[in-house]
Amino acid sequence: MAKKRRASVVAISVAAGAVGVSLVLSAGAADASGGVGGWASVPAVTDARGVTAPNVLSPGLAEHPVAQGSLKLENPTDQVPYYGYLGDGTLLPDPAVKQAPGVKIEASKTEPDKNTYLRMSGLHGADPSYRYGKHFLFQGHEGAQAGYITRINLDADQAHRVTLLATKETDGTALPAIDGSTWDPWAKRLLFTSEEGADGAVLQATPDIDSKVQDISFVTGRAGYEGIQNDSAGNLLMVEDSGGATVATKTKVPNSFVYRLVPYDKHDLTKGGKLQALQVVSRRSGSPIAYQGVDSAHPTGGAFTDDQKDLSNYGPALSTHWVTIHDTKTDASGKAFDANALAKSFKATPFKRSENGQFRPGTDFREFYFDATGDTNTTSTANDGYGGWGTLYKLTQSDPRSNDGKLSVFYTGDKAHTGIDNVTFLDRTHVAFVEDASDTVHAQRDALDSGYVFATTTDYSRGAQPVRFLAEGRDPSATLDSMLSSVNGGIQNDGDNEITGIHVSDGDPGTDGILGAKVPTLFRDGWRLFWTQQHGDNTTWEITPADK
Repeated sequence: MAKKRRASVVAISVAAGAVGVSLVLSAGAADASGGVGGWASVPAVTDARGVTAPNVLSPGLAEHPVAQGSLKLENPTDQVPYYGYLGDGTLLPDPAVKQAPGVKIEASKTEPDKNTYLRMSGLHGADPSYRYGKHFLFQGHEGAQAGYITRINLDADQAHRVTLLATKETDGTALPAIDGSTWDPWAKRLLFTSEEGADGAVLQATPDIDSKVQDISFVTGRAGYEGIQNDSAGNLLMVEDSGGATVATKTKVPNSFVYRLVPYDKHDLTKGGKLQALQVVSRRSGSPIAYQGVDSAHPTGGAFTDDQKDLSNYGPALSTHWVTIHDTKTDASGKAFDANALAKSFKATPFKRSENGQFRPGTDFREFYFDATGDTNTTSTANDGYGGWGTLYKLTQSDPRSNDGKLSVFYTGDKAHTGIDNVTFLDRTHVAFVEDASDTVHAQRDALDSGYVFATTTDYSRGAQPVRFLAEGRDPSATLDSMLSSVNGGIQNDGDNEITGIHVSDGDPGTDGILGAKVPTLFRDGWRLFWTQQHGDNTTWEITPADK
């Protein structure tokens, strides 16, 4: 840690159909053109079943574990004794045990999901005599067995490294599986999302031990919420991941919406607000591209319409509107409501499993990039031009308060780049998207997940491709799980690792620290990069220059 960093960088230049990498300095600072360091493309890791494989990073980069699933919490409970494992079995598979209802070969593994990095003073832990520092990484856990919130103390020794913040809401309700997270600087609360469809939620939580957690779905509604971000006006952008009915061959009907909450008091979200959903206008008919259910007249729903083709391919930008679907001033019931159903009734536009989004730095919150995962199967009929591989979008507005904008396709996925999930900006013009392509796709294409850097200045419709800066491998625990899933009755845990929690931040908890407010200077001035290798060993990593 005391070793002085060299200021060094590899600038990314992408030409049509090829990737060129030119050495400008050496690995870590921003160059004059705004590039970021160490980002030469690396090959994907082959999916060799039963074989462990290390992660591969671009030359000039290194990763260091900040927490691992088997790390014991400083305040363990019987239910949650470890960072990423529950207390319902042994840490390693027990060969004498046969998986059966109520009997587990090994402990259930949770999914430490989206990371939120904050610099805060005065936080506490389980040990009143310990000084807990001020650099913290927060995450909710998305395990099917239980949801909970942890805080990694980046300044602490191993005994005080990870603190369990909450397993229940303040009213005693068990926390749901948690996916997305962010920090709201006005409300001074962590915000967490649960993508459990009609049972999904948005939760707000205090950042200290014994966190006060409150479900605010009476304001935000319930939906399969995943990504969540503030803008400079105090609005909340929420991206939904809800797969629709399966039609044709492995194709899901678009069923996920992008939402915006306009709060009445950005300092207190419980005072209500207007929930809006994004509506895209058809360039063919001039009408909203709305949800189309599956029935005898429409056996494939809206999966194969000309409008869906327009939403999934390069072409002219489409007009958008934010339409209000719920207002707590007119609905004073104080009860949670089904946001997905309301979005459909108000003719908002569904996407093929939209997941996460962020504002591009330096645009005054006028450009919002988000992704749609697609069908995560190489045999999907929708892969032929209807968004099956997934799509990256750019939403442009004149200002954060505007109800009108333009939506354009930034990148269309393919077999090598599919199942895109988490996103973070590395600087003004480079954005990282990472895959959660599924075990099925890994086997189908013979390649595990990857993380990619895209340049916002590049026209990908001309054949350019992103830089693969992270080729995820398969850790020992995931290798065991992937093999055990098909023998001895199977197991409750997932197989292959997946990439999530990609996160760049300087930890500023003020309004200037909202993601998108400042242009990151990665590896300098306190800007740090984290990601989580979900499943298996459940390791959360920090990426640094290799010489750090």
